[in-house]
Amino acid sequence: MIALSLAEIAEVVGGQTYDIPDPSVRVTGPVVRDSREAGPGSLFVAFVGERVDGHDFAAQVVEAGAVAVLASRPVGVPAIVVDDVQAALGALARHVVRKLGTPLVALTGSAGKTSTKDLIAQVLRRKAPTVFTPGSLNNEIGLPLTALSATEETRFLVLEMGARGIGHIRYLTELTPPKIGLVLNVGTAHIGEFGGREQIAQAKGELVEALPEDGAAILNADDPLVRAMASRTKAKVILFGESGEADVRAENVRLTDSGQPAFMLHTPSGASEVTMRLYGEHHVSNALAAAAVAHELGMSAQEIATALSEAGSLSRWRMEVTERPDGVTIVNDAYNANPESMRAALRALAAMGKGRRTWAVLGKMAELGDEALAEHDAVGRLAVRLNVSKLVAVGGREASWLQLGAYNEGSWGEESVHVSDAQAAVDLLRSELRPGDVVLVKASRSVGLESVAQALVETGAEGEVAAR
Repeated sequence: MIALSLAEIAEVVGGQTYDIPDPSVRVTGPVVRDSREAGPGSLFVAFVGERVDGHDFAAQVVEAGAVAVLASRPVGVPAIVVDDVQAALGALARHVVRKLGTPLVALTGSAGKTSTKDLIAQVLRRKAPTVFTPGSLNNEIGLPLTALSATEETRFLVLEMGARGIGHIRYLTELTPPKIGLVLNVGTAHIGEFGGREQIAQAKGELVEALPEDGAAILNADDPLVRAMASRTKAKVILFGESGEADVRAENVRLTDSGQPAFMLHTPSGASEVTMRLYGEHHVSNALAAAAVAHELGMSAQEIATALSEAGSLSRWRMEVTERPDGVTIVNDAYNANPESMRAALRALAAMGKGRRTWAVLGKMAELGDEALAEHDAVGRLAVRLNVSKLVAVGGREASWLQLGAYNEGSWGEESVHVSDAQAAVDLLRSELRPGDVVLVKASRSVGLESVAQALVETGAEGEVAAR
């Protein structure tokens, strides 16, 4: 965090100081909520959770070097006490962002947020120091904590914004007002909570409504619901996509033999060839979104293309490809799943597995409401249409819908199977995999299928496993 005195922090958050002998002492380290991350100069934020009360760790974090605790009650060590710790954290983030004055890029969408955020960060940090959301910490706690990790040297701040209802993104933009707002797509993720794609579009569009007149709304020209958000912002609009009307677009899109996308990037400042290290054609849209942000912040087409071509995956369990010593390829995309990302992953598997035997180990897609049966059935059918060699549906009712969709589409019989749990999937694959096979593992986070991918990576590996 940029250095602030405890007196200044108390004023910003409207708190009272307790057991602080010298209010001029400054916080020079990070703001943390995990006591294990506390260190010299840090500020510890004490949240009361269902199982753990952060206040119980106050003495421990101060002993580790924390300057003070942001708390809801006195804790016997230096503390700033407030009525609402979460609201105080947000107020502090808003103050720091305003004081920092660096361009803030915020992005949202139904699918691809984290991968795109990682691409944006890797492109921008070639130009200047960049702070960005780690993993998917995109809610009312993770977002301000990320903003507070910026220092005086930070020149770009990239924040992912998630939503589970109308008003959520509006609240996040009030905590950290963006200068550039990017909307990737409107899909069916969390449709059971929102009630429909129109409601999802309403929520995602809150981001562009928050932009200032001198800001930029970067919108997906290939998604009609996103493109329509142009009418909801007073900022200038930049379109990205494969549409000929897009300001930043891709031409001659293709996949390499290993399933990595390549294309000609066109921006208003020029064109340059991109060959990505990531897997799957869906990353083309993510790359174009990142390119549009970078172009708006002054980077040339050549600079952007070079950065995109060298960018890798920064977040685990997202199309994480591992080659086993015996020639089996494991694609761990088990962090989360929705219908759009599931279809993209299956297409990537088909591209990677040309001439090889392919396996799709799939589980439930959560929070689909009344659309759950139809969406799981459709994914099972798509696996057949893409000629995936074998579908292994893992889990309960939703997994049975995946398998039934595949069976009804192609009368696969033994080529699709429904197993009860992750261990059953591991046992099946251990007995049937052979060198050259490609295995995709994907489901919603709650299913925990990353354990399948990890077990398969470890199986039969007598030496070091080469991951890429």
